[in-house]
Amino acid sequence: MKHGILTDILDYSNRANPYPLYEELRKTPVFHDGDGPYVISTYFDIQSLLHDPRLSSDAHNLAATAGDPLAESGEEGAAALPPSFLKLDPPEHDRLRRMTNRPFGPPHSPHRIDGMRDDLRGIVTGLIDNLGDPGRIDLVDQFSYPFPVTMICRLLGVPREDEARFHVWADTLAASLDPDPSSDPTERDKITHDARMELGMYLAGLIEERRKDPKDDMLSQLAVAHGEDGSMSTMELLSTAALLLIAGHETTVNLITNGMLTLLRHPDVLRQLRETPGLAVPLVEELLRFEPPVQLLPQRTPLVDIEVRGVTIPKGSSMWLILASGNRDPHRFEDPDRFDPYRKDIQHLGLGSGIHSCFGAPLARLEAQLALSELARRLENPRLIEDPPPYRQNAVLRGPRHLYVTCDGIRS
Repeated sequence: MKHGILTDILDYSNRANPYPLYEELRKTPVFHDGDGPYVISTYFDIQSLLHDPRLSSDAHNLAATAGDPLAESGEEGAAALPPSFLKLDPPEHDRLRRMTNRPFGPPHSPHRIDGMRDDLRGIVTGLIDNLGDPGRIDLVDQFSYPFPVTMICRLLGVPREDEARFHVWADTLAASLDPDPSSDPTERDKITHDARMELGMYLAGLIEERRKDPKDDMLSQLAVAHGEDGSMSTMELLSTAALLLIAGHETTVNLITNGMLTLLRHPDVLRQLRETPGLAVPLVEELLRFEPPVQLLPQRTPLVDIEVRGVTIPKGSSMWLILASGNRDPHRFEDPDRFDPYRKDIQHLGLGSGIHSCFGAPLARLEAQLALSELARRLENPRLIEDPPPYRQNAVLRGPRHLYVTCDGIRS
C-alpha cells in the first residue's frame, strides 16, 4: 500500500470512489515514501496546517519537486501572467485579496452576492428550459458547465454579445485541467496556450475600456480602485480575472454535479428538497463535506522545519493536504460515510480554511443552492442512466465528466 500510495491517489480507477483509499491512508496520518510529497490525511492536522503561518503556498519556496507528480507545469509563465494571490504568501497575498474583495463582498460591498439572485435564477431557468429531450440529459455539458461561467461573465462585466467567445475560452482552459490521455500533447498545449493568449488580450482590452468608462461590474471597480492598498497593475488584474474564471468555474461545476449525483443516489433526500427548498442551505454544506469538489491541496511547503505527529517535515518539502480525507475522518465526524443534510456539526474542509479559504465561497454556495433546488423541483422522476458516471482525469478537482440522467418530463 505505502509504496503505491501516490499512484493510487492519481489512478483514474479510484476516481469514482476514492474514500476507501483515504480510509487506508489515515492509518498513516503523515505519509512519506522517501521521495515524494508528505501526505496529510486527518482532519485536525489539516485544519491546523491551513492556519499555520509557517506553511507557504508560494511555489518559489519549494526546494524540489522531482518526486511530486502534481508539481506545477509552468503554465502561468507560458501565459506571461504573474501568480494569482491563491499562490502567494502574505503580505502580497493579503494585499491582492483585500483589493479583490472590496467590490465582491463585506464590508465594502455587502450586497454584491445577494444582488445576483435574480440573475442566477434567470440563468438556471433558461438552462433547464433548454435541456431538450428529457429521456437523455447530460447535466454536465447542458447545465453544470455553462451555468457558472455565464455567471462569472456577468460578475466581471463581459458584454452579453461576447459571452459566447468567453465560453469557448473557458471550456478550452477547463479541458487543459483534465487532459484527454489519447490526445496529442503538443497540439493540446498549443490550443491551450492560444486560448490563454486570446483571453488575456480580450481581458486587457476590456480593462482599458473600463478604466475609461467604468460600469457597475467587478472588473470596472477593480480597474479604477485607488485605496489604501494602492491600485492593481494591468498584469495583476489579468491574473485575478483568470483566477476568478478558472477557480470559480471549476469548483462550482463539480459542486453542482457531485451534488446532483448524490441526490439521485439518495432519492428520499431529493424528494425532501423538492418539497422543502430551504433544505438546500444545509444540504450544500453537507455536500461540501461528503463530496468536496477540491479533493486535495498540493504543493504546500514549510518555511522552516516543522513537526506533525512526531514526524519532522523539512523546510522546502512538498506537502499534500487531502481535504476530502479529512472530511471523512471518524475522529471528527460521526458516521462520516453517511450523507446527512440534517447533520448539525458541519465544520467541513470543503472550501479550505485559513487565509486561503475559497474566495468565491459565498457565490459558489448560492449557485449550488439555487441550481440543486430548481433541478429537484423541475425534473420529474429523474434517474441515473449510468452509475458510476465517467469521471474526469483530474485528481485535485474531482467530479464526473458527464452525468447522464433520464426523467419523465420537465415541469414548467
